[in-house]
Amino acid sequence: MKLNYNPPYLIKKIFYQFKWETSNNKILLTFDDGPNPKTTENILHKLNEINIKAVFFCVGSNVDRYKSLAQQIIDDGHMIGNHTFNHKLLLKLNKNDTLKEISSFNSIMLRDLNYSVKYFRPPYGWFKFNTNKLMKETELCCVMWNLVTYDYHNNLERVKFAIDNYLQSNSIIVLHDSNKSADIIKESINYIVEKVEAHGFEFGVPEECLN
Repeated sequence: MKLNYNPPYLIKKIFYQFKWETSNNKILLTFDDGPNPKTTENILHKLNEINIKAVFFCVGSNVDRYKSLAQQIIDDGHMIGNHTFNHKLLLKLNKNDTLKEISSFNSIMLRDLNYSVKYFRPPYGWFKFNTNKLMKETELCCVMWNLVTYDYHNNLERVKFAIDNYLQSNSIIVLHDSNKSADIIKESINYIVEKVEAHGFEFGVPEECLN
């Protein structure tokens, strides 16, 4: 299933086990697809500057390639989530291959970074009806969103449109830690902060937002 800015209520109702919004009425920033040399350090610097903690849904092959960046995410107090090992579309994988994608990610995080993963997000936002069953088998929680910014189009105006029209006090916001969003990622974060403050909302920390 492919979802848009804010997924329909019916989808959230059917897949009620997934996290679609924060549980503490605060805003959570999430970043998909990293770590990435062109963007990760810039994102971490900005988050440190504004004192916000986030969840980075990383790709295992990128973690393997850029372990020092993954370690920096952890050292800066952020959380890392499972975005599969090779960022493969779940719709094209059978159960065994999907489990391999998930378990391979968890294994490299534990083996190389001594980090236990709690959360999962499917690549491209696509998932299947058996995804919830797989989450139980792998002891993970699937974290979706209620605000995806489409920053990977590298168009700040589209990001602003998403924030202006879909920001809520309990938003789980999707941004990207990739070359596709590199040119606008800092401006995107700045705009989100500006609008959160204007609405009188607050940012939360991952552990509390996803409790």
